[in-house]
Amino acid sequence: MSIQRPFFDRAAELREEPGVIDRLRTDAATRVIVVREGRVRVVDSLLLRVAPDEVVEATWALLGRDADGAALLVAAAPPEHDALDTAPDEIWLGLRDLGGRIDAAESEVLVGAVALAGWLRDAPFCPTCGGGTELRSAGWARRCLVCGREHFPRTDPAVIVAVESADGERLLLGANANWGGRMYSCFAGFTEAGESLEATVHREIEEESGVRLTALRYVSSQAWPFPRSLMIGFRAVVEDEAAARPDGEEIIDVRWFTRDEIGTALAGDGPVGLPGPASIARALIAEWHGERV
Repeated sequence: MSIQRPFFDRAAELREEPGVIDRLRTDAATRVIVVREGRVRVVDSLLLRVAPDEVVEATWALLGRDADGAALLVAAAPPEHDALDTAPDEIWLGLRDLGGRIDAAESEVLVGAVALAGWLRDAPFCPTCGGGTELRSAGWARRCLVCGREHFPRTDPAVIVAVESADGERLLLGANANWGGRMYSCFAGFTEAGESLEATVHREIEEESGVRLTALRYVSSQAWPFPRSLMIGFRAVVEDEAAARPDGEEIIDVRWFTRDEIGTALAGDGPVGLPGPASIARALIAEWHGERV
């Protein structure tokens, strides 16, 4: 899996400009991506950009610059607002819905917009004292009006791991209880306080699947705004394949899959379901499968 440079210019140097949001909202060249409950409008596989005056009620932030250099704002809209009625060719979709229907550049814009809009909507009060806050840094910070503390969008690191056999010919996947055994995926879990990413991998894999690891390497990462995760992808090799067993709570089954079985599942023909194309889990699985085909 190649590690790519970011496509999107976040225009961080503009965030401290006084009144930048008000200025950009009156600029005819400015575009806006409206986010409502984690979803955006999509037309012909592109995120719909609208003019600022088309949005009546929202919480605003500077997302960055569009591909042609125009300013791009995000508007976190309240649920079911009349001003957001859509035309017949417009639909509201989230990241999971879109899957591979938009390219990598649009996906980066989408994830940033959804993540920032979620924070704008869900964090209006100071977590220290409960006081109200005011937005600063063009929507990228909040200052408490009571205690004066500054707060920023939170990102929770989580590891996700493709676990393979010692000979590299089989992949260990688990079925989460929430999926009812219908889908198998890589193992994942959040990093705890004071824990390194590597320690998280070893702990989570042993807790969920019973196996210990002899090798571990970083592959790639993916921002995942559900609600604010950063998924950090690894590949790992097991010490004892026979030790694999589910924890019985979060993971209800673990199973070793051959390369042929994974290939069939990636094609949608079974024997089990795999994660959708929007997820790093599928990318890790597909990378492993493609190495010796």
